[in-house]
Amino acid sequence: MTKIIVTGLIACALSGLIGFLLLPVLRALKAGQSVREIGPTWHNCKAGTPLMGGLMFIFALVICLLIAIPTMEEYSVFYVLALSLCFGLVGFLDDFCKVKFKRDLGLTALQKMLLQMAVSAIYLYVLYRKGIMTSALLIPFFNVRVDIHPLLYIFFAMFVMVGCVNAVNLTDGLDGLCGSVTVPVMVFFTAAAVLLEKTDLALMPAALVGGLIAYLFYNWHPAKVFMGDTGSLFLGGAVCGLAFALDMPLILILVGFVYIVETLSDIIQVTYFKATHGKRFFKMAPIHHHFEMSGWKETKIVLVFTAVSALMCVLAWIWLSGSASCFTILD
Repeated sequence: MTKIIVTGLIACALSGLIGFLLLPVLRALKAGQSVREIGPTWHNCKAGTPLMGGLMFIFALVICLLIAIPTMEEYSVFYVLALSLCFGLVGFLDDFCKVKFKRDLGLTALQKMLLQMAVSAIYLYVLYRKGIMTSALLIPFFNVRVDIHPLLYIFFAMFVMVGCVNAVNLTDGLDGLCGSVTVPVMVFFTAAAVLLEKTDLALMPAALVGGLIAYLFYNWHPAKVFMGDTGSLFLGGAVCGLAFALDMPLILILVGFVYIVETLSDIIQVTYFKATHGKRFFKMAPIHHHFEMSGWKETKIVLVFTAVSALMCVLAWIWLSGSASCFTILD
């Protein structure tokens, strides 16, 4: 436990230091955000805010895990790290296109989808071959596993991962929102890994807790830097990667509740708009913009969404802590 806490503290310090050094570089490179024309008009003042701030907690995490290698007994955490870095690389390419060509949209949706599905398929295959992940789906609160054919399970898992990663990306729409919502998720995964005696795996979410706290110092409203797709896709990869590494993907329904609601609000808005020939279900989607249009300040939205995320993580922990003894039986 001491190693986990120290890792989180070191990551926090490193992320803060990297941010202090990185921010002037991003400003000098004019790596600024463009604001979408269809977005809230009051977000226009955010144009030019440096992107790719996610490199702060990414670099901090990588350094912490490299430092911890001599004390590790198993290295499954590096599979999750590799997955997250690959998603982060897709995000970096997207951010680079935005900065290079001075537009809000980077890679096309098809390009991102194909890259994300390829990365997910490789990760899932490796986990399955290494015996880290089974092809049985654990149902939270019922403590039963539903056996699924391995090939079908991997296809199902691919779509879950791609959906999760993009849901986290969609949540990154307000100052401090994505980072704040993700902190309790990473606290949960840290505690879950410790409870299931996967201490080395716990180092990654612990480091992300520390790294995100330091990042939020720069990203809290009014934001001095945005994590960009580099950071949000990396976090999405970490969230779903940890869920599958712990062999409990359906826990994402609980710990990823805010991400899911954000995505569903977008789907509902588009579907309703098309079905009613121009009417809107929400004032604006995703749902955090609906609350903005309803008069909520950004900070209030972030605090409320983070509280909801924390409550759902507590609910997930109540189930897990009461059912941990079943895991060895079910395995």
